[in-house]
Amino acid sequence: MVIPTTAYTRRQLTVYFLKLGTFGFGGPPALVSAMYRDLVQDRRWIDEADYREGVALAQLAPGPLAAQLAIYLGYVHYGVLGATFVGVAFVLPSFLMVLALGWAYVRFGGLPWMQAMFYGVGAAVIGLIAIGTYKLTTKTVAKDGLSWGLFIVSAVVTVVMESELLWLVIGSGILYWFVKASPYRLPGRTGNVWAPVLTQLLAIPTDSVLWKLAIFFTKAGVFVFGSGLAIVPFLYGGVVKEYGWLTEQQFLDAVAVAMITPGPVVITVAFIGYLVAGFWGAVVAALATFLPCYLLTVLPAPYFKKYGKHPGIKAFVDGVTIAAVGAIAGAVVVLARRQLVDLPAVGIALVTILLLYRFKKLPELGVIAAAAIIGILLRQAL
Repeated sequence: MVIPTTAYTRRQLTVYFLKLGTFGFGGPPALVSAMYRDLVQDRRWIDEADYREGVALAQLAPGPLAAQLAIYLGYVHYGVLGATFVGVAFVLPSFLMVLALGWAYVRFGGLPWMQAMFYGVGAAVIGLIAIGTYKLTTKTVAKDGLSWGLFIVSAVVTVVMESELLWLVIGSGILYWFVKASPYRLPGRTGNVWAPVLTQLLAIPTDSVLWKLAIFFTKAGVFVFGSGLAIVPFLYGGVVKEYGWLTEQQFLDAVAVAMITPGPVVITVAFIGYLVAGFWGAVVAALATFLPCYLLTVLPAPYFKKYGKHPGIKAFVDGVTIAAVGAIAGAVVVLARRQLVDLPAVGIALVTILLLYRFKKLPELGVIAAAAIIGILLRQAL
């Protein structure tokens, strides 16, 4: 085990991510911002360079952004064991909540109150992630024309395409590298860090529903890039259109469950798995989605740690990070267009922004709870 250079233990880090997984609302933009605020700025457990490397790796590798960043931060000082503890702690709370909601959904034939609650929570979440993204942007984007240019291009493209583009992220890293550091100073061969993951599982022919779930959700974990929200179109095409496991309403309810529960948005896969095949369906769907994410973070991590401080690599990572933050800012706009459908929703989002900007220590969970109550009351009144 690597001895950390800062005053925190593996247990303290695990407890932090257990709390973040339990109370962290807002999806990838809010969770990524919270990690920066808590671990880099406030506690100073993680330094700026390690955080940037984590964002870059999470952006370049397939899988959910927030979960991969959490796993990498666990790896920074405590290696594979730290990454494992953090990954489980971050995902487990929301998995258990989604499992309970899945049982209630099946038991009572749907959750009509869910949409009403999501109306208020979703609007407040837009305000929450807008503030978080603002803070993340001001701290990570350098004050020069190239940095802001890459940030704006990434944000605009994300808004227009409604998804994060891997080639744009990589291109930003390469351009920043060429401008900020000599390409001849890069280290040579770094080895094959993108090892194939779970290919044997993908090739297994079987008619078992659980194996079909495992194969489908492994593909989702391996081939979908960007934030957890990027997985939603892939899931829709599979579980609704291709396999017909869920109706469109059930799928929308599954996405709503992911948004009103804390932790990574990708946990919607557990709700889908539960509706298809009960408890074991939820377990298989979650494991198949998150295991590739874990492996594709831990396997390249030593190379990022070894070469990340090199000027050329650092410039590339900085460029990728700027594009990633731009994509997060664009995602806020995309989410706002979908969620803020009327004036009351816009009002909830604006009030949330003003409160969080004015009162720095205002508990986010209290804001979310108040928004949920307001949403239910507004829907009953309409």
